[in-house]
Amino acid sequence: MNLEAQTFRITRADLVRYAGASGDFNPIHWSDRIATGVGLPGVIAHGMFTMALVGRAVTAWAGAPDAVVEYSVRFSRPVPVPDTDEGTEVVVSAVVKDTTAEGHTKLALTATCQGEKVLSLAQATIRKR
Repeated sequence: MNLEAQTFRITRADLVRYAGASGDFNPIHWSDRIATGVGLPGVIAHGMFTMALVGRAVTAWAGAPDAVVEYSVRFSRPVPVPDTDEGTEVVVSAVVKDTTAEGHTKLALTATCQGEKVLSLAQATIRKR
């Protein structure tokens, strides 16, 4: 069973706010010059910010934050964030894969940006609602 996809918009302003909240001021998250200088396509979103957005989707599907039993991802591709008012979008989807002996639901997660997967081995386990 597929769960309804959720879309999150990310702008450069979001990256500034996340940097302030997390303390991660790495210039690849705000300077095109530095980001392209190290081989990136431009400024990219913080990996943990991307993971948090996917976690927000999992929480919504679960119905409550405390219903998320396990959650893990691997970062496989950066999320480029152009310097525009629109920024970019990350689309998060999930497929129910299994039910555990305890009755928990195992989800296989997919997060894409511009049609490309940005996470691999993304999965979550949630308590039954």
